[in-house]
Amino acid sequence: MTPAQRHTPKIELHVHLEGTVRPALLAALARGHHLPVPAATPGTFDDLYDFIATWNAMTVVLRTPQDYRRALLAYAAEAARDGAVHLEPIVDADEGLGLAGWANVLAVLVDAAAEARESYGVSIGLTPQVCRGHDIDFTEAAARIATRFAGRGVVGFGLSGAEGRYPTTPYTRVVDVARDGGLPFVPHAGEAAGPEAVREVLAMGAVRIRHGVRAVDDPELVAELAERGIVLDVTPTSNLRLRVARADRPHPLTVLTDGGVACSVSTDDPAIFDITLAEEYALAARLGVDAATAYAAGLRGMLGSAADHARLVAVGERAYRAGAPAQG
Repeated sequence: MTPAQRHTPKIELHVHLEGTVRPALLAALARGHHLPVPAATPGTFDDLYDFIATWNAMTVVLRTPQDYRRALLAYAAEAARDGAVHLEPIVDADEGLGLAGWANVLAVLVDAAAEARESYGVSIGLTPQVCRGHDIDFTEAAARIATRFAGRGVVGFGLSGAEGRYPTTPYTRVVDVARDGGLPFVPHAGEAAGPEAVREVLAMGAVRIRHGVRAVDDPELVAELAERGIVLDVTPTSNLRLRVARADRPHPLTVLTDGGVACSVSTDDPAIFDITLAEEYALAARLGVDAATAYAAGLRGMLGSAADHARLVAVGERAYRAGAPAQG
């Protein structure tokens, strides 16, 4: 990868803030809370649920709003070095923090996002989420808290968790609360579960889908996604490491883009997978999706202000329509 390729402008729409914490910061946070330092063992997992167990063990060190602030600023600096100009980090409403703690985390992250923009030139739209399997009353209250920050740095609301083990539809009211408060629905779906999971969140009003790669099992769904202009946030390495994609078959990213679906490119959990945003864009390029195409999909799927969108349009035009390198 050349320096020019590394610094090509990039948009990342699917990155879990808790999964960005590199080993040095992970150890520092653990020691600060007198906790054992989690073992950072990047590799291939048996499936999504095996990964979730590792994710939970590694992210337990995030205990205070200031921990989340340190994580956000660290990743903003890292991603900026890889050419990121816009990020939409995901942060989970943790039942262990309680609702007051959740509100404090979001308040601190909104300020940290503004600080990151000033320091690193990266716009940040926060996309908090709740998890399938969590208490419905808690998740609805968490959604109401998130809406307090709509227009103040929080740009969307998501749903994640052990897809396939816990149902999605019980969270319809939670999604409605967020949407009524000004936060579009950007759920995880179509990763551990198949096309039916993608259709389910489409019916709930998803404006963009995180993953969605199992749509390739249903050509009619792929065609529908293309026709409706639904952007999928694809994480190529994560798909391979979690065995959602198979090395002996075309990667879903290739199949989806060949089918006309706009796919942004993201890292998912870069610290856990031991990857960088530049490396992920390079992998996407090898799969047939160059940086210009990935950037265009990110621009199409991004949430946030009209001013940020206009700025990113201008950045893309300078980089990709004036002879700048197209491979990321």
